[in-house]
Amino acid sequence: QVHLVESGGGLVQAGGSLRLTCTASGRTFSTYAMGWFRQAPGKERETAGIISYSGSRTYYADSVKGRFTISRDNTRNTVYLQMNSLKPEDTAVYYCAAPNAPFLMPTGSGDFGAWGQGTQVTVSS
Repeated sequence: QVHLVESGGGLVQAGGSLRLTCTASGRTFSTYAMGWFRQAPGKERETAGIISYSGSRTYYADSVKGRFTISRDNTRNTVYLQMNSLKPEDTAVYYCAAPNAPFLMPTGSGDFGAWGQGTQVTVSS
């Protein structure tokens, strides 16, 4: 059973940057893709970024493309989400997630079965 712990959220002004960190334990991290998702109050959960198990492939939602970067360090069992040029509409709880199957490149949240507790990101205008 994988355990995911996020950190790095907080309050930032519009235009600022934050880096979220997710550390995984409980299974072989380097064989699983990882994802970052977010959910704002009253809205559906949406994908922020997904990275393949090797780190060679990434996917971003159009709303964050060019501003967010997902990366991973398989030696540290850690995945990151670097968020630049933040906007008030980026305000949400951000969740780290892992898929159920190894080596799979997920295409959406339905492929993910393990979730962290979430970290709040608030962007003020």
